[in-house]
Amino acid sequence: MPSIAIPLCIFLILLSAYSPSIAGNDSQSPTAYEILQEYNFPVGLLPKGATRYEFDKTTGNFAVYFKKSCTFSISGYNLKYMSKITGKISKDKLANLKGVQVKLLLFWINIVEVTHDSDELDFSVGIASADFPINNFYESPQCGCGFDCVNSGEIGTGEFNLMKLISLF
Repeated sequence: MPSIAIPLCIFLILLSAYSPSIAGNDSQSPTAYEILQEYNFPVGLLPKGATRYEFDKTTGNFAVYFKKSCTFSISGYNLKYMSKITGKISKDKLANLKGVQVKLLLFWINIVEVTHDSDELDFSVGIASADFPINNFYESPQCGCGFDCVNSGEIGTGEFNLMKLISLF
């Protein structure tokens, strides 16, 4: 009887070579921030502190994890990142986003899509959208303090002005 060990080993090697990548814990894997850059997005779309991520290269589906929910103010407006953010990434487009919100007046509104067009990022809350210069997102904000982290010794230069988005309502 022939041994099935060799065909089984070949099958397992081929399976691992073609399986979707699920990463985030391996030091050889890119970070969630590097994956954003691979798809033409700046790292500042995610706050600092992502603990791990899952990414399926074949479908573009992803999940990014933080230790806890993250809220911070930038230019007087509040953003909230849940402890798990999910969506689908493709070149210049983040779609089906779940877990990212902006506070407009008294309500938290989900940001459902982000597209990169030229030197701007377009943020959609479903019924409305607003464009912001991409250079506002070259660095990642920090939970609790955004870009004004004096206590941590970090002072950022980015600015996320949501006035245009608010004016749409």
